[in-house]
Amino acid sequence: MVPHAKTPSTLGQPLASSLLVGEGASHPIVLSFDVEEHDRIEAAAGLPFSPEMRRVYAGRMERTTRELLEVLAAGRVPATFYVVGEIAKSHAALVRDIAAAGHEVGSHGWDHQRVHRFTPATFAEDLRTSVDALEQAAGAAVVGYRAPTFSVMRQTAWAADVLADSGLRYDSSVFPVRHDRYGVPDAPRTPFVLEGEHGGILELPPATWRVLGQNLPVAGGGYFRLFPLAAMTAGVRQLGPNPAVLYFHPWEFDPGQPRLPLKPLAKWRTYVGVGRTLGRLKSLIAGHRGRFCRAVDVVDALEPRREGLPRFRLSRTAEPARVG
Repeated sequence: MVPHAKTPSTLGQPLASSLLVGEGASHPIVLSFDVEEHDRIEAAAGLPFSPEMRRVYAGRMERTTRELLEVLAAGRVPATFYVVGEIAKSHAALVRDIAAAGHEVGSHGWDHQRVHRFTPATFAEDLRTSVDALEQAAGAAVVGYRAPTFSVMRQTAWAADVLADSGLRYDSSVFPVRHDRYGVPDAPRTPFVLEGEHGGILELPPATWRVLGQNLPVAGGGYFRLFPLAAMTAGVRQLGPNPAVLYFHPWEFDPGQPRLPLKPLAKWRTYVGVGRTLGRLKSLIAGHRGRFCRAVDVVDALEPRREGLPRFRLSRTAEPARVG
């Protein structure tokens, strides 16, 4: 790992600083893409796949990711791509091209395992292995991480110390919502320092919309496909000058992919709205021109003010504990 190195870009960094600092600060938006093959998603865990079907999904992942790169290039939009480490080995040219286009490459774990499946030692190794592979493929520093299925939560509170010790500059895994698979609903909705027992790391939570005392998850994924685009826009607006971190997956932009053999609820969650995602993404970009930046650019702007950010500690009890 390259410690504290900054990923170069001609697109996002000055923009992030101007949006986050000073009078008239506006709403910076981070478009992020979690890059894994469709057969790796959590809903597919335990399903058998033939080598041929895995090759099909891998090929569609690369094709769709390259189509997204073209959309971003047309709009001159910088973005962050959290990529599974194994993809850096199997599709090194794709990772290299993401970085060469001025986007940030972050880690999405080595093989898309939830943090629940690790011990502290194996999680640290997963981080190290994925970051090393991605840096070799990208030719640039990897300084950010997003856990598969936002699996840094109460049950994996120990992960905060592993992340703090990893050499990474930030994490984007704590989603401040209630959900049956993930979420820390009492976590701050804006950037904060995630505290462990021995250290901390800057946390960039996905965007939410606070309505009637609840955080609605409007940052992306199935919510982007299901809710009207106005819900995401309202969440972005409500965050004020704070960054709005949004997330998507390449497979969500591929309505023609072979469908997974899922149970009815899981199938609906997975495929609802996949036919309209590309048009919505283009509308999102057109409606917020000049406000996009990469996650690392937000971190560059926030780090000088890190001591003034909220501090939050995960807890394995019923409610998480705030620090300070």
